[in-house]
Amino acid sequence: MPSKNATTVLIKEKVLQKLNRLIHQIHENVFDEKEIIIAGIDGYGYVIAERIAKELGTISKLKIILSKINMDKENPLSRPITLDGVNATQYENKVILVVDDVINSGKTIIYAVNHFLDKPVKRIQTVVLVDRDHTRYPVKADYVGLSISTTMQENIRVSLEKNKEAIYLE
Repeated sequence: MPSKNATTVLIKEKVLQKLNRLIHQIHENVFDEKEIIIAGIDGYGYVIAERIAKELGTISKLKIILSKINMDKENPLSRPITLDGVNATQYENKVILVVDDVINSGKTIIYAVNHFLDKPVKRIQTVVLVDRDHTRYPVKADYVGLSISTTMQENIRVSLEKNKEAIYLE
Protein backbone atom coordinates (compact mmCIF):
# COMPACT_ATOMS: atom_id res chain seq x y z
CA MET A 1 0.00 0.00 0.00
CA PRO A 2 1.46 3.38 -0.96
CA SER A 3 1.90 6.14 1.60
CA LYS A 4 -0.38 9.19 1.66
CA ASN A 5 2.31 11.30 -0.01
CA ALA A 6 2.85 8.84 -2.86
CA THR A 7 2.56 10.00 -6.44
CA THR A 8 1.23 7.54 -8.96
CA VAL A 9 3.81 7.09 -11.71
CA LEU A 10 1.97 4.41 -13.67
CA ILE A 11 -1.59 3.20 -13.38
CA LYS A 12 -2.71 -0.39 -13.95
CA GLU A 13 -3.17 -0.14 -17.73
CA LYS A 14 0.29 1.36 -18.22
CA VAL A 15 1.96 -1.20 -15.94
CA LEU A 16 0.33 -4.01 -17.92
CA GLN A 17 1.38 -2.31 -21.16
CA LYS A 18 5.01 -2.14 -19.95
CA LEU A 19 4.93 -5.81 -18.95
CA ASN A 20 3.47 -6.79 -22.31
CA ARG A 21 6.18 -4.83 -24.15
CA LEU A 22 8.88 -6.52 -22.06
CA ILE A 23 7.44 -9.93 -22.91
CA HIS A 24 7.49 -9.19 -26.64
CA GLN A 25 11.02 -7.79 -26.51
CA ILE A 26 12.19 -10.92 -24.73
CA HIS A 27 10.39 -13.10 -27.26
CA GLU A 28 12.12 -11.31 -30.14
CA ASN A 29 15.50 -12.06 -28.61
CA VAL A 30 14.99 -15.68 -27.55
CA PHE A 31 12.57 -17.01 -30.17
CA ASP A 32 15.21 -19.31 -31.66
CA GLU A 33 16.00 -20.97 -28.32
CA LYS A 34 14.47 -24.31 -27.40
CA GLU A 35 14.54 -23.73 -23.66
CA ILE A 36 15.14 -20.78 -21.35
CA ILE A 37 15.35 -20.24 -17.61
CA ILE A 38 13.37 -17.36 -16.10
CA ALA A 39 14.65 -16.71 -12.58
CA GLY A 40 12.71 -14.16 -10.56
CA ILE A 41 14.16 -12.63 -7.43
CA ASP A 42 11.94 -13.44 -4.45
CA GLY A 43 9.16 -10.87 -4.07
CA TYR A 44 7.78 -8.92 -7.00
CA GLY A 45 10.71 -10.04 -9.16
CA TYR A 46 9.28 -13.53 -8.98
CA VAL A 47 5.74 -12.28 -9.63
CA ILE A 48 6.97 -10.55 -12.80
CA ALA A 49 8.90 -13.69 -13.79
CA GLU A 50 5.71 -15.75 -13.43
CA ARG A 51 3.80 -13.37 -15.67
CA ILE A 52 6.58 -13.35 -18.27
CA ALA A 53 6.75 -17.15 -18.25
CA LYS A 54 2.98 -17.50 -18.59
CA GLU A 55 2.69 -15.05 -21.49
CA LEU A 56 5.79 -16.33 -23.30
CA GLY A 57 4.26 -19.77 -23.06
CA THR A 58 1.17 -18.57 -24.92
CA ILE A 59 3.01 -16.77 -27.75
CA SER A 60 5.92 -19.17 -28.32
CA LYS A 61 6.91 -22.80 -28.33
CA LEU A 62 9.74 -22.22 -25.89
CA LYS A 63 10.20 -24.62 -23.03
CA ILE A 64 10.32 -22.29 -20.04
CA ILE A 65 11.71 -23.27 -16.68
CA LEU A 66 10.55 -20.88 -13.97
CA SER A 67 12.78 -20.46 -10.94
CA LYS A 68 12.77 -18.36 -7.79
CA ILE A 69 15.99 -16.78 -6.52
CA ASN A 70 15.95 -16.73 -2.72
CA MET A 71 18.29 -14.13 -1.26
CA ASP A 72 18.57 -11.38 1.32
CA LYS A 73 18.24 -8.27 -0.85
CA GLU A 74 19.60 -5.95 1.84
CA ASN A 75 22.64 -8.09 2.66
CA PRO A 76 23.23 -10.66 -0.11
CA LEU A 77 26.28 -12.14 1.62
CA SER A 78 24.43 -12.88 4.87
CA ARG A 79 23.14 -16.24 3.64
CA PRO A 80 23.62 -18.42 0.58
CA ILE A 81 21.56 -17.63 -2.50
CA THR A 82 19.34 -20.57 -3.41
CA LEU A 83 17.15 -21.42 -6.38
CA ASP A 84 13.75 -23.10 -6.35
CA GLY A 85 12.63 -24.95 -9.45
CA VAL A 86 15.98 -25.50 -11.18
CA ASN A 87 19.32 -27.13 -10.46
CA ALA A 88 22.75 -26.16 -11.75
CA THR A 89 22.89 -28.78 -14.50
CA GLN A 90 19.60 -27.52 -15.94
CA TYR A 91 20.93 -24.05 -16.69
CA GLU A 92 24.12 -25.14 -18.42
CA ASN A 93 24.25 -23.76 -21.98
CA LYS A 94 20.89 -22.02 -21.57
CA VAL A 95 19.71 -18.44 -21.78
CA ILE A 96 18.88 -17.18 -18.29
CA LEU A 97 16.67 -14.20 -17.58
CA VAL A 98 17.14 -12.74 -14.10
CA VAL A 99 14.05 -10.72 -13.20
CA ASP A 100 13.43 -8.09 -10.50
CA ASP A 101 10.90 -5.32 -10.00
CA VAL A 102 13.21 -2.33 -9.44
CA ILE A 103 16.91 -1.82 -10.04
CA ASN A 104 18.29 0.82 -7.75
CA SER A 105 22.00 0.40 -6.98
CA GLY A 106 22.39 -2.83 -8.96
CA LYS A 107 23.49 -4.80 -5.89
CA THR A 108 20.63 -7.31 -5.90
CA ILE A 109 20.88 -8.00 -9.63
CA ILE A 110 24.66 -8.40 -9.63
CA TYR A 111 24.61 -10.90 -6.77
CA ALA A 112 21.74 -12.80 -8.38
CA VAL A 113 23.56 -12.96 -11.72
CA ASN A 114 26.76 -14.02 -9.98
CA HIS A 115 24.98 -17.12 -8.71
CA PHE A 116 24.77 -18.46 -12.28
CA LEU A 117 28.42 -17.92 -13.15
CA ASP A 118 29.68 -21.21 -11.73
CA LYS A 119 28.35 -23.12 -14.77
CA PRO A 120 28.80 -22.47 -18.49
CA VAL A 121 25.64 -20.61 -19.50
CA LYS A 122 24.81 -19.45 -22.99
CA ARG A 123 23.73 -15.94 -22.01
CA ILE A 124 22.45 -14.11 -18.94
CA GLN A 125 20.08 -11.19 -19.37
CA THR A 126 18.40 -8.98 -16.81
CA VAL A 127 14.80 -7.78 -16.76
CA VAL A 128 13.40 -5.05 -14.52
CA LEU A 129 10.09 -3.27 -14.47
CA VAL A 130 11.65 -0.01 -13.19
CA ASP A 131 15.22 1.27 -13.55
CA ARG A 132 16.00 4.12 -11.13
CA ASP A 133 19.36 4.75 -12.75
CA HIS A 134 21.35 4.91 -9.48
CA THR A 135 23.66 2.01 -10.22
CA ARG A 136 26.75 1.69 -8.06
CA TYR A 137 27.60 -1.71 -9.48
CA PRO A 138 28.61 -2.42 -13.08
CA VAL A 139 25.26 -3.78 -14.15
CA LYS A 140 22.67 -2.52 -16.60
CA ALA A 141 19.29 -4.11 -17.22
CA ASP A 142 18.83 -5.61 -20.70
CA TYR A 143 15.06 -5.18 -20.61
CA VAL A 144 13.50 -2.19 -18.83
CA GLY A 145 9.81 -1.38 -18.53
CA LEU A 146 10.30 2.18 -17.24
CA SER A 147 13.40 4.29 -16.64
CA ILE A 148 12.87 7.02 -14.08
CA SER A 149 15.33 9.44 -12.52
CA THR A 150 14.79 9.86 -8.81
CA THR A 151 16.71 11.26 -5.90
CA MET A 152 18.32 8.85 -3.46
CA GLN A 153 15.78 9.96 -0.83
CA GLU A 154 12.82 9.02 -3.01
CA ASN A 155 11.49 5.50 -3.16
CA ILE A 156 9.76 3.55 -5.92
CA ARG A 157 7.01 1.24 -4.75
CA VAL A 158 5.63 -1.38 -7.11
CA SER A 159 2.25 -2.99 -6.56
CA LEU A 160 1.45 -6.08 -8.61
CA GLU A 161 -1.62 -7.29 -6.79
CA LYS A 162 -4.16 -8.54 -9.31
CA ASN A 163 -6.22 -5.61 -10.68
CA LYS A 164 -4.30 -3.14 -8.47
CA GLU A 165 -1.08 -2.94 -10.48
CA ALA A 166 0.62 0.44 -10.13
CA ILE A 167 3.96 2.12 -9.62
CA TYR A 168 4.32 4.88 -7.03
CA LEU A 169 6.98 7.45 -6.17
CA GLU A 170 7.27 8.13 -2.46
